Amino acid sequence: MKNNISAILIIDYGSQYTQLIARRIRELEVFCLVHPYHKITDNLLKEINPEALIISGGPKSVLDRNSPKLNNNILSINKPILAICYGMQLITKNLKGKVNRSNKKEYGHTIIRIKKKSKIFKGINTNKLRVWMSHGDNINKIPKDFVTSSISQNNIIASIEDIKKQIYCLQFHPEVYHTDNGNKIIHNFIFNIANIKTKFKINKFIENKVKELKHILKDKKIICGLSGGVDSTVTAYLINKAVNKNLFCIFVDHGLLRKNEANEVSKIFKKKFGKNFIKIEASDIFLKRLKNISDPEKKRKIIGKTFIEVFESEAKRISNVQYLGQGTLYPDIIESIPFFGGPTAKIKSHHNVGGLPKKMKLKLIEPLRELFKDEVRIVGKQLNIQNKLLSRHPFPGPGLAIRIPGSIDKEKISILQEADSIFINFLKEKNLYDSIWQAFVVLLPIKSVGVMGDKRTYNYTISLRAITSVDGMTADFYMFNNDQLKEISSRIINNVPGINRVLYDFTSKPPGTIEWE
Repeated sequence: MKNNISAILIIDYGSQYTQLIARRIRELEVFCLVHPYHKITDNLLKEINPEALIISGGPKSVLDRNSPKLNNNILSINKPILAICYGMQLITKNLKGKVNRSNKKEYGHTIIRIKKKSKIFKGINTNKLRVWMSHGDNINKIPKDFVTSSISQNNIIASIEDIKKQIYCLQFHPEVYHTDNGNKIIHNFIFNIANIKTKFKINKFIENKVKELKHILKDKKIICGLSGGVDSTVTAYLINKAVNKNLFCIFVDHGLLRKNEANEVSKIFKKKFGKNFIKIEASDIFLKRLKNISDPEKKRKIIGKTFIEVFESEAKRISNVQYLGQGTLYPDIIESIPFFGGPTAKIKSHHNVGGLPKKMKLKLIEPLRELFKDEVRIVGKQLNIQNKLLSRHPFPGPGLAIRIPGSIDKEKISILQEADSIFINFLKEKNLYDSIWQAFVVLLPIKSVGVMGDKRTYNYTISLRAITSVDGMTADFYMFNNDQLKEISSRIINNVPGINRVLYDFTSKPPGTIEWE
């Protein structure tokens, strides 16, 4: 829901960088929505009524017979368009230009030369830019009424534009950090071409969302799952602001939380929500259903389904409950979209998205589904939630289940809880916790031979994971120094029976994901 805020519609053709486009726009305090190309309908365009459109890149070739197509109305709604990479080739083909396969493929850094003054390059004080390319097809003939605004060092057309129709096409990716002045280019499109005036302010978001929730919920009762994480906490506080005594917060102890987390969560929220806070001991049913399950997608689905069943069971004890509140965020929505209509195209299903049964008795309310993680924390501050809760590292809905690749049992959970606790306490002790977006331990499904106290051991291997990020859309590993890694490893091995080997995960996102499963 736009709430009368100027919106940019991003049409996604499966690019690995689409999420970055959305991130860059949000950084400019402009609201945007991402929808896959095959979901673009006339009704959706009317509903969103975007001020401008951005067509993403993608892995396909417009020259392939079954390549993704452009909705016919996109070019006729008379709104500014920024087309990137595949988007540029798609526009060219649709407007009767020519796209060819080329021997001069461009991947990675490329220098382009700006040929003419253009609104898209306004304020860039050089005619040569280092940009990020990722394409094999090239524009051989530009459409009628378009002009070429830049070419690459390989004499390949790098950007074209039709000023009258306000269509700007880029062969390179301005959204990635590797493109010099990329943010400036996106800024120029948003403010100098699309002329966006209304900015997306968090305090206005809260005001509009509370009004929306009051209108939807009225005097109806709603239950909200609390885990103690940032997302569920802010969700509960926001809903509570709208309905107050009609919100019932349910904390499910599924036995897959961090060490002592169940007690900490119960204490904090019992004070906030009083009798409307309900704790459910459900670890036995979760562990029973997860027994001998190794596939990560099956784990997520089982946990999601069991969560809902537990909620609905508890809802029967509360009269007239009709709604379920969830802390789904926008990255969850984006990463769970099957761009090309098949299950293999999505990254993974999220607990808040992919785990819900098709026939759920409770209606779903997701007040944060339009926000990124850093925006959720800002909302939390506006709602006067204590920083201790807002600064907590993200924790997945399926809990430790996806940090134990392979089958799960109580022994593995206990080992992981102890190792994770030592790791997190080390970060806090060394004042590193707030410098790291997310840190955790993964218990690997392998054992290795070791020597401890002159005796042979055959114990588990763990991997430490610590990343830096702004919103979880992209991430880089945190670079500990040698002494820090030695101390962490020593503390864990000396204090956690069952572990004799510690690894560190040096993987960014992409190509990896933050969690292992």
